[in-house]
Amino acid sequence: MDVNPTPTSPGILPEKNSMKTVRGFASATVGNVACGFDVLGFAITEPGDEVILTLSDQAQSGSPVSIVSITGDGGALPLDPKKNTSSFVVLKFLEYIRAHKQIDFTGHISLELKKHLPLSSGMGSSAASAAAALIAANELMGNPCSKMELVHFAIEGERVACGSAHADNAAPAILGNFVLIRSYTPLDLITIPSPEHLYCSLVHPHTELRTAYARSVLPKEISLKTATEQWGNVGALVAGLLTSDYDLIGRSLVDVIAEPKRAPLIPGFFEVKQAALDSGALGCSIAGSGPSIFAFSSSEKTAIAVGDAMKEAFLHSKTPLQSDLWVSPICKEGARIM
Repeated sequence: MDVNPTPTSPGILPEKNSMKTVRGFASATVGNVACGFDVLGFAITEPGDEVILTLSDQAQSGSPVSIVSITGDGGALPLDPKKNTSSFVVLKFLEYIRAHKQIDFTGHISLELKKHLPLSSGMGSSAASAAAALIAANELMGNPCSKMELVHFAIEGERVACGSAHADNAAPAILGNFVLIRSYTPLDLITIPSPEHLYCSLVHPHTELRTAYARSVLPKEISLKTATEQWGNVGALVAGLLTSDYDLIGRSLVDVIAEPKRAPLIPGFFEVKQAALDSGALGCSIAGSGPSIFAFSSSEKTAIAVGDAMKEAFLHSKTPLQSDLWVSPICKEGARIM
C-alpha cells in the first residue's frame, strides 16, 4: 500500500488487565452512480452496519483479531478473521500501524458484526462492514490514521469480499458525500459535496445478484463513441453536483456501458425506472452491480413519492417482488463512532 506515513503519537492501549470497547457505524453506499462505473460513489445516511470492537491487553494464540459473533447475515459470512471483510481490514490496519506508526500492538481485539444491510444487494454491504470496523479500530488505537488512510484498507477488504479491489463503495463509506476516484495507481480520491436538497430513494428488491456475476456480463471493450458519451455524462454529473444544478444532474444520470447489460438481470428494472421518472425523479439507475435501484430527487417529498412508486412497480412487474425502501439525504459524515 502506497501511503505516506505522517508523524503521530503512540496509540492508546488499555491499562493492564483492562478492556475497552468501541462501536463503529458505516452506512449504505451506491457505487457507479449510473455513468461513473468504478470511479464514483456516494453514501446515504441509513441503513448501515455496526461493528463492536473490544480491545484487551491479554494476547491470545493465533490471530490478534477474532470474531465472536455475527448477526443479520443468516449464517452466510465466515468467522475466519482472514476471510471476513470486517476482521481482515482490522488485521491489515494493525500491520500498518505497527510498521509505519510505531505502535507495538500486543493485545487482542474481539469483533462483533451486526449486519443491517442485505448481502449481494448493490448497497455496499461489504464496504459498510469494513468501514465500521476500521473507524472503530482507529479509535481504539488512538486515531493514528486519517480517514483517507483508512480507505486503503477498506479497498483491500473489497478484494476479499468480491475479488475486485474497487473504491466506489469503500471510499464514500468512510469519507461520506460523493467520492470520485481519479486514479487507483496511485490512489487519488476527490470528495464532492452534495447539493443541499438532493435526496436518494433506494429500493432493494428481495432477490440477490452476485457482484462477480454482474461484472462478468460487462463488455471487455467498448467503442470510442460509447466511451465519449459516458465521459461526457460523468463530467456533467460532477459539474451538476458542484453547482447544485439539479436538471443537469438528472440529464447526466445515463449509463451506456453497464446498465444495458445488467438491467435484464433485475426483474422489473425497466418498469421500476419508468415509475421513478414518472413520479418526478431527476434520474434513476442501478445501485452498484444491483439488484437495488436508486433514484435522485430535489426534495424529500418527491423522493418519498418516487420510492413508493418504485416499490409498487416491483410488486406489479412480470416477476412480482417485495422490496425495501429507504429515502435519505446524502451522508456527509461517513463512518463514525456511535
